[in-house]
Amino acid sequence: MQLFFIDESGTIPPKCRSSNIEFFALGGVIIPEDLWHTIDKELTLIKSSYGVSGEIKWRNFSPQNESMRPHSLSHLSANEKEDLRISLYNLLKRFKSIRSICSVVNIQSAYKLDYVLNENDLYWYAYKKLTDRFQYELHKLSSAVGSKINGIIVCDHRQPKDDHLLRNLHQKLLAAHNSNSSVYMNLIEGVFIAPSHFSVGIQFADLVAGAIYRKFVRQDSRYFDMIQPLLCRSDKGIIDGHGIIMWPKDERDAVSVVPDPATIDAFTA
Repeated sequence: MQLFFIDESGTIPPKCRSSNIEFFALGGVIIPEDLWHTIDKELTLIKSSYGVSGEIKWRNFSPQNESMRPHSLSHLSANEKEDLRISLYNLLKRFKSIRSICSVVNIQSAYKLDYVLNENDLYWYAYKKLTDRFQYELHKLSSAVGSKINGIIVCDHRQPKDDHLLRNLHQKLLAAHNSNSSVYMNLIEGVFIAPSHFSVGIQFADLVAGAIYRKFVRQDSRYFDMIQPLLCRSDKGIIDGHGIIMWPKDERDAVSVVPDPATIDAFTA
């Protein structure tokens, strides 16, 4: 069993207020079930060594100032925060079977698509890119080991109405087996949604998505370079389209791409 934990980095603006926000990232980590307890234990040990008792969040690694609310990393210096972040990335990289996939959305181009009207639409299509690629990875792994490997998706919660919509759309997508839609033969159940402070996997997904978001928004690849070994690749070692999925890929996509009929049905049903 493979567990795919997903979180977002960046904020999706309404279409009418999107002119100054360029990218949004939705991504995460794939952790084999037999490694989950090891990762949980190692995370606890790392947090204990830094005196951290609460949730690990990407935004809490920012420099502390007087206007910020206290959080789990407030007591750490800038150097200690940096050492902690590197330790967490190194923990993931110790295990070759842990992988990562991320959708990076060009917000301006996405909103040019006729079928992307609001924030939930944009989130959904970024999410669908991840599910497609996760299914591909499960099929690829199954072929390599000679037996069926199944997967479960766990997402960070948002607003209750957003979570409800995602659950419904995910279920409709799984049921919409036709020639124009991916067949999710290796996914079990619907999407599981959990608060990040209760989920070890989502906290790591947040760190990975944050590193990728920072590369595209601030052109700072320090942390992206650290997590590169985690990113899924093609058989030829290509990350683009496998570990990093840019969407839409270019301006032509933004005027010509048509979504899967099954996905249109999911939105209009």
